[in-house]
Amino acid sequence: MTIEEDLRLNIKEFLESAEEDFAKKRFNSSITSYFKAIAALCDLKIYMLKKILPRNHTERFLFLKTSFPSLYLIVGKLFKEYTKTYNLRMTEKDALTFKENAKKIRESIDK
Repeated sequence: MTIEEDLRLNIKEFLESAEEDFAKKRFNSSITSYFKAIAALCDLKIYMLKKILPRNHTERFLFLKTSFPSLYLIVGKLFKEYTKTYNLRMTEKDALTFKENAKKIRESIDK
């Protein structure tokens, strides 16, 4: 299996998990899975361009900032919201924001 195939399978798994948690109104878990899908989508986009994978969030954000600045702005804001799941209870509206952004980012890669 190639790295690209692995990433695509991870994205699919994270999105399925996010949808299941969303349907069960587990919004923190849903947001966590949506953000993991978004991170994997970013990694796929980076890999398709540079043929390397970021090792952590810091590298991911650096690659996004230099190569995909509009995506960097979106993901940066989402990351700040995602970290709130560590301590706070998130709402359905919050989860919908992640869901919509995951869909937009996925569509931009699948073009």
